[in-house]
Amino acid sequence: MKKRIAIMALGAVMAMAGAAGAAEFEVKMLNKGEKGAMVFEPDFVRAAPGDTVRFVPTDKGHNAESVKGMLPEGAEAFKGKFNEEIVITLDKEGVYGIKCAPHYAMGMVALIEVGEPGNLDEAEAVKHPGKAKTVFAELFGLTVAAKQD
Repeated sequence: MKKRIAIMALGAVMAMAGAAGAAEFEVKMLNKGEKGAMVFEPDFVRAAPGDTVRFVPTDKGHNAESVKGMLPEGAEAFKGKFNEEIVITLDKEGVYGIKCAPHYAMGMVALIEVGEPGNLDEAEAVKHPGKAKTVFAELFGLTVAAKQD
């Protein structure tokens, strides 16, 4: 019985250590940032599976939501409310496309790369309105796969 309790305690400690090692990134939703008007800052995050991203509505009138077709297989789509913080846990490897719904065409988008970007080709094939197309092209240039070319 003591051995079983010791094994369970060791398992619990290892699980907590794994969670404690996860990083949290903060992404601000801004009316004006270093790259101009209506931006996520930073707009590119390289993370590991298990990390979290906290989208903070620093300025009013923004939300953060996933872009259809730009999520790793098995990852759950999400849609934050306007003027509210949303935290997502990155449990699948791949690239995650993010947009602010009202400012999407103005280029208010972000890209998160988690581990191996296995869905990179599919994500790059998604069509975007206005300036979002240009911003995503720049962000895809920051991925590990792009740097290896």
